[in-house]
This record gives sequence, structure tokens and C-alpha cells, in this order.
Amino acid sequence: MSLRLSSETLHASTVAVDGRAVLITGLSGSGKSDLALQLIDRGFTLVSDDQTIVQKRGSTLHASAPATIRGKLEIRGIGIIPMPVVEDVPVALVVELASDVQRFPSDTRERTICGLAVPMISIDARTASAPSKVSLALERFGLK
Repeated sequence: MSLRLSSETLHASTVAVDGRAVLITGLSGSGKSDLALQLIDRGFTLVSDDQTIVQKRGSTLHASAPATIRGKLEIRGIGIIPMPVVEDVPVALVVELASDVQRFPSDTRERTICGLAVPMISIDARTASAPSKVSLALERFGLK
């Protein structure tokens, strides 16, 4: 019996904690790498910056970095910095960066990637509480 594998490359920075990956998505310049750096300062580990390969394996989505950017984080105003990384981490949450965020979302949101539904939240990366919101979302969804 073979498992059907599918994969795609997303415009996303990804970090992980406790064996669970968080995909950070948003437009160029929206703060993906900056939020990743803030989360790394809180104990998360880099998976990939700017581009993330996601692969479906059965009912799980796994995240890794393309070989060309593995272990590198672009920090605006400083440059590209080498960072420790983890590979092949199951995806637990998608964080969509936006400036217009609903105060009280009416329902649980999801993003479908490679045919799998992943819990999703929207936050404004420019707020000081952005990294705390990511951690709280992982706890709320029972993922941390």
C-alpha cells in the first residue's frame, strides 16, 4: 500500500516549537521574517524563511526549507543571518499577517494546503502582542 504524497512551495516563513510547525503567511514586507525572529527569541526554532516546502503524508502536512535557503533568516536592516533549523516538522497552524483583523472572529478558520485543512488565525505583525497571540493560538487549538 502506498501513501499518496503531494507537495507545494508556499511563500511563508515557518518556525516550530514542541515538534509543531507554524506557517507565517502574508504579502512581501508584511513582517513574516520579523515575527519569525520574535518567536525564535521565545524558544521557537526556524524551519524556513520566506519559502517553505510543505508535503502531505497521509493526514499530516510536513514543513521543510528548500536546500538553497536552509538555515538562513533575512533580518531587514542587518542581512542574512545563519540560524539553527529543524526539518520535516508537522504543521499545526497557519498565521496570516494582515492589517485589518476582526476583533472577534465568528468561527474557526482554516486554510486548505495539499488537500488538508489547517487551523488559521489572522494577526497584525506590527503589534507587540503578535508573538503572544501565536503561542495562545497554539494552546487554544490544543497544539502546544
